Amino acid sequence: MADQSKIPQATAKRLPLYYRFLNNLHLQGKSRVSSKELSDAVKVDSATIRRDFSYFGALGKKGYGYNVEYLLGFFRKTLDQDETTNVALIGVGNLGTAFLHYNFTKNNNTKIEMAFDADKSKVGQEIGGVTVYHISDLSERLKNVQAAILTVPGAVAQQITDELIDSGIKGILNFTPARITVPEGVRVHHIDLAVELQSLVYFMKHYPVDE
Repeated sequence: MADQSKIPQATAKRLPLYYRFLNNLHLQGKSRVSSKELSDAVKVDSATIRRDFSYFGALGKKGYGYNVEYLLGFFRKTLDQDETTNVALIGVGNLGTAFLHYNFTKNNNTKIEMAFDADKSKVGQEIGGVTVYHISDLSERLKNVQAAILTVPGAVAQQITDELIDSGIKGILNFTPARITVPEGVRVHHIDLAVELQSLVYFMKHYPVDE
């Protein structure tokens, strides 16, 4: 097993992309893949892929490529895909509801186990097979949950974050515009859809993709 502390963060962020594509190849019955095929599929250049894989001692053979089953097993262990990570969704508005209908079990072993909202009319509903509880039940319910998706109004984001941390949550995917603060030992990934869209439009205008 690779020493996780030695893997650059940029490489670590690409691992789920590789895993998803390799899993699809495996389901199709393919036994090997070249770095060029991987490159075309995940839009990462071949040299970067070879460097990423070298951190795991996975060196492709010229004219043969990489063994799909070996890589898949390796990434499954690296990404802890043999265990299910339970996730809570906080805020059952339009975006939160979409997440519940989608859930994530098709691609990996993360699963939204429960949802919370302040609207009493939503409490007790099942959306996408996930039960909605009242926000006041957070600390009581979050016993076996490791991460949370935050889709609440920005004005209450920090308050809810504090409650999540008090309940033992170690990771938050923040879809609110608020830049929440957390203590050491808790990881936050901020995803501001408006900023991402602005960024996309900027790059479309100023850095057009070569045809």
